Amino acid sequence: RSAIEKLSYTPHAAARNLAVRRTTTIGLLLPELSSSFFTPLLRGIEAAVRQTDYDLLIFANPRTAAGYDGRHRQPIGAHNADGMLVFSTTLEDGDIIRNYDQGFPLVLLHRLAPPGLHVPSVIFDNRTGVRLAVNHLLTVHGRRRVAFLHGPLGNQESEERELGYREALRQQGIAVDPALILRGGFSERGGYNAVADLLRMGVAFDAIFTGDDEAAVGALTALRGTGRRVPEDVAVIGFDDLPFAQHLNPALTTVRAPIEQAGF
Repeated sequence: RSAIEKLSYTPHAAARNLAVRRTTTIGLLLPELSSSFFTPLLRGIEAAVRQTDYDLLIFANPRTAAGYDGRHRQPIGAHNADGMLVFSTTLEDGDIIRNYDQGFPLVLLHRLAPPGLHVPSVIFDNRTGVRLAVNHLLTVHGRRRVAFLHGPLGNQESEERELGYREALRQQGIAVDPALILRGGFSERGGYNAVADLLRMGVAFDAIFTGDDEAAVGALTALRGTGRRVPEDVAVIGFDDLPFAQHLNPALTTVRAPIEQAGF
């Protein structure tokens, strides 16, 4: 003890973890940190981790980060974590299968496991949420030309939301018009570009399901730029109910998703 105090010695955590084959760390793979969506999600995850002896290791944008081309070592794995939370498309199916086969614990966020794998996942009932929202536009507000904005390519939640959109139209006997389906990318710029394209092409529409709340911000900006009134001329509905939705002008109608609870 005298030598420890004299030399200011502290145990080498990495060496200790190597010896016991534990890191007391939970890894989290995210596509980015800048989106408003991730604030409540991280709050929920952090609150759950704080109740344990584990630390949280976050790696953002692993598939597009500089120097990562899929051939390098996975940024989070058994070498630095005891388990991993995987958001949406941050790992390809092959990587999920490899981790599963190696017995590395995984929980998938906002996506389902590849077929045949018993990996737990946390996902919203996107299909029902969008079906109810679009039905509201059709039955309560009498809208008939409802545009739909996709999320990012390969996003399972976006695919489920489109199924809900199509079901709502079918229930009201309205045919799906491919010209009304565009990609908003779950981003403000994507929402703006998609609605600007609709306006530029002269496609008639009286409502928009924007995919998520961030895309709704861009959609509202594009509509205002051409003098379209919301909701008088075009009704707009988002998804997530992020805190800023109530402060938009007009306040955004949106489907509430329990994002923080999903993280916890």
